[in-house]
Amino acid sequence: MIHPTAIIESGAKLGNNVKVGPYSYIGHDVVLGDNCIIESHVVIKGPSTIGAGNHIFQFASVGEACQDKKYKDEPTQLIIGDNNVIRECATIHRGTIQDQGITRIGSNNLFMAYTHVAHDAVIGSNVIFANGASVAGHVHVGDWVILAGNTGVHQFCKIGDHAFIGMYSGVNKDVPPFVTTTGTPAKPAAINTEGMKRRGFDSDEIMAVRRAYKAFYRKGYSLEEAVLSLEDDAKKFPAVKQMIDFLDTSDRGIIR
Repeated sequence: MIHPTAIIESGAKLGNNVKVGPYSYIGHDVVLGDNCIIESHVVIKGPSTIGAGNHIFQFASVGEACQDKKYKDEPTQLIIGDNNVIRECATIHRGTIQDQGITRIGSNNLFMAYTHVAHDAVIGSNVIFANGASVAGHVHVGDWVILAGNTGVHQFCKIGDHAFIGMYSGVNKDVPPFVTTTGTPAKPAAINTEGMKRRGFDSDEIMAVRRAYKAFYRKGYSLEEAVLSLEDDAKKFPAVKQMIDFLDTSDRGIIR
């Protein structure tokens, strides 16, 4: 399962049934879980811990030192969950000591070609990065988020669960859960109705999220007024409460 031209440094730990293709390099402080497939010409450095069932395609660079000029070769980490697909030429970097020292990625994500996850980012699960999508350092991306092609997310921004970031969006503020964006700088466009349907939200909850979106973006309310107007819905619908709770975690402010 290990091609004879691959380089596996002493100290690397590979699980059962791991395949490593031609000319790939795996560093001494890398842990690979069971059933991973590493195609040809992949570079994995560490300290990196990568779970089971991940498939990493040719020319991807995973666990490399970050591009932050403050980084001085400290032993920071990359931690990746299970069953992720990392396509051609994707780059995923380790963290910095200025944050938690860890870049974290969940499970069941798809990172298409030429995508980039910078230092200290936190990516949830069931996320899709379309071709060329990039997140800068310290960005947090929730579960079930889609970043369409060639989108970019500014440092320290947060993107809530189930958001959809439209193609070529430039995100420089936080994006609440369920919201779709368009343009540069990114502006709210609607709620992710289709995504909510696919993930089993019922029609009443979708309508409640639509009311919340209108309160945030269409009625001319301040955020405080919007939250007050949604008190009843927040008690009945977890998705609305999730949108309101997101405001409390927003340091940069939400897109407006």
